[in-house]
Amino acid sequence: MSLKFTADARLRSRHEFIAVQEGGRRVAARYVTLLGLPNSLKRDRMGVVASRRLGGAVERNRAKRRLREVFRRGPAADARQGDRTLDVVAIARRELLDAPFAAVEADFQHALRRLRGAR
Repeated sequence: MSLKFTADARLRSRHEFIAVQEGGRRVAARYVTLLGLPNSLKRDRMGVVASRRLGGAVERNRAKRRLREVFRRGPAADARQGDRTLDVVAIARRELLDAPFAAVEADFQHALRRLRGAR
């Protein structure tokens, strides 16, 4: 995957977030809740929600950076091989802030596999 979390890998508008939140499937994990909706693109896209309940601006930004990095490093869906590409909304949980990065990464990838339907 790319070394950057580029604009074409992001959910950018409120309309895109709402579409996933209203029509998507939800999977709760220890550090993050993922909502996913199949898209017609050849790549996954992700948006991050970090509410004020998470903490101040520093904590919210740290949570968003960690989730973007996990998404960027993870295996990309390949539409040519029949993988379902998704629009994903990741909702950070408070526990994410203190967890080791490897644990967050494993938790996120497991939730993403469950979201795709592979148990």
